[in-house]
Parts: sequence; C-alpha cells; structure tokens
Amino acid sequence: MELTHINKQGRARMVDVSEKENTKRYAVAIASVYMKKETLSIVAEGKAKKGDVLSVAQVAGIMAAKNTANIIPMCHSLNITGCDIKFTLDFEKSKIDIEASAKISGKTGVEMEALVAASTAALTVYDMCKAVDRGMVISDIMLVEKSGGKSGLFKRKL
Repeated sequence: MELTHINKQGRARMVDVSEKENTKRYAVAIASVYMKKETLSIVAEGKAKKGDVLSVAQVAGIMAAKNTANIIPMCHSLNITGCDIKFTLDFEKSKIDIEASAKISGKTGVEMEALVAASTAALTVYDMCKAVDRGMVISDIMLVEKSGGKSGLFKRKL
C-alpha cells in the first residue's frame, strides 16, 4: 500500500480527484473529554461562566468541519451537505463523549471533517471549562464509521 499524499519526489501533494465520480459519503468520528465531577456538573447545569458549553462546542465543531481544508494542508475544500455534533454526559466515568458526523455528495470523503469537528468540539469544551479544571483530558479521538467512494464501508468495533 502506498501513501496517496506523497508525490514521486517524496514530497507532499494534494491528491487529484478530478476523475472520480460523485458519490454520497458519510463519516462519524468521536472524542472524549474527561473532567472532574464538579466540572461535569457545571456543564450539565449550564453554570459555566463563559456560557452554554455544549451549544458553543456544537457550533465550533460544525464551523471546524466546514473549514477543515484551511487547517489540514492536503484536504480538499468540500461543500458539506450535513454536519451534526452529539454529546453524551457520562457521570459514572466523569466525561463528555462527543460524536461528530459529516455528509457530502462528492469526489472525496469527509473523514477529516468529522475528525476535525469532534476534536474542535472537545477543545472547545476544554476552553470553556479550563478556568475550573485545567486537568481535563481529551482522548479517544477516532474515526468510527465511513461510507461511500471506492473503499466502501468502514465500521470500527468499539
């Protein structure tokens, strides 16, 4: 298997997708933010000094997905047709689980957009809560599902 983002000289390149067919493509990525129980309660009760943590993180994640090509050098600019961020507050493990999904009808996948959305939502949770909990840990960022294109369906077993 060869890396597609490397040219014959061994340097980075953007893959040419001009000959590919448009297909419906979908991707889901996840991330987790571990925090103190008190911090999770502040988020759940909407008492963070900076505002509604999850609402801001949702908007940040969607904005990040739409701007992925501006921060990941070899990503194509995509006309995303759908993006959503879901949050699950886990009081037993004192964490917030984030699930980001992205959709497109196009020539290339949206895995990076979903990953950037999940990561940015997690970073935003950290930013909104760092005044009360600098020890938060962002982890488990991964692609869990992808469909469309020549490579077909990928589904991670969790």
